[in-house]
Amino acid sequence: MVFYVARGGPDACGRGCDSWIAVEGQIDSGAAPRFRKFLQRVKGHSLPIYFSSPGGNLDQALAMGAMLRERPAVARVARTVVQECGFEAQDSEVCIKLKQSGRELHGDLRTRGAMCNSACPYLILGATTREISPDVVLAVHTPKVILPASGVTPQMRAAATERGLERANHLLSNYFIKMGIDGGLLDLAKTVKFESLHVLTREEMVRFGIDRRELVETPWIFENNVRSMIYKWSMAKNETGNAYRTLQWRLVCLNAGQFELDFQRQKAEPLALGTVSISSGGPDPLYLSHLSAKLPGVEIWGLRTARASIQALADLSRIDTVESGFGVDGRRVAGSERISTEGLSIALARLLPTCPPQQDITSLQSYAPKDLGAK
Repeated sequence: MVFYVARGGPDACGRGCDSWIAVEGQIDSGAAPRFRKFLQRVKGHSLPIYFSSPGGNLDQALAMGAMLRERPAVARVARTVVQECGFEAQDSEVCIKLKQSGRELHGDLRTRGAMCNSACPYLILGATTREISPDVVLAVHTPKVILPASGVTPQMRAAATERGLERANHLLSNYFIKMGIDGGLLDLAKTVKFESLHVLTREEMVRFGIDRRELVETPWIFENNVRSMIYKWSMAKNETGNAYRTLQWRLVCLNAGQFELDFQRQKAEPLALGTVSISSGGPDPLYLSHLSAKLPGVEIWGLRTARASIQALADLSRIDTVESGFGVDGRRVAGSERISTEGLSIALARLLPTCPPQQDITSLQSYAPKDLGAK
């Protein structure tokens, strides 16, 4: 496991935040002492900490979590893409040496598909504030007891495994109490074999006390892929207030002057189709049109608009999204969500140079939004 300080562009890790601590890789048997030395070196710097780890040594994870509790810390999950690594893979030997050098590095944060699994979720519980993005993976399972490869009879192995699991469960139970975490998380982890993983749902994160926010969202993020775009994810309670649903926004440029803003949502059962609008900064909202969706349980709404309208949205601090529909009794039901524009101005500045010339208009049919569940 490696620890380093990274610096990004303005607001890279939130409004007014451009530097963070990256903690990534397998939690090895010597991770905790190195982590303590690292924290002592960056003492006095109140930086958010971003974790990216498949898990590893449980004892080391709990020791590191206890260290986090000793200092105010905001824990999040994301990958750090270090610019100094160039074309080298982020987990290559060359890149790892850079991350171990003690230098402040430069990079970007990527939440989509980032993971914190096995012992990693327990580590981040030590932070006084935990903010889990809607597009990351947090997963748990039963701890694995490591025994000698030879010289142990099946009966000895079974007895040692049972004692090891009892010890691990005792450690976790006491740790959860100290960190204010519901014991239901341990009960759940006990039901999942080590060879498997249970990905925690938003409802479970709230219920267990990992992240109790009722609205969680990513900033607007520029992605330069096959087709450049800006995207944003959020999770919010549904109309009945008993579950969470995923919402996604995607912004692409058809040309330098025209843009397509798409809004994807899980179907708002039991509501029938109605309208979706967003605040525009002016007297009238912008209404989105319903588009055909090939995926069951998903609705897609789209709006083609001029660059000036998108810039007006970026100039707002927040955007109000209003959804309406008809309930089973035929009455109109409306709900609103206020989402942040954090990152939109910066992402738009990065998107514009990739837009086709204004006379080269791309067909809407060439852009097919992906499944909400794809990460």
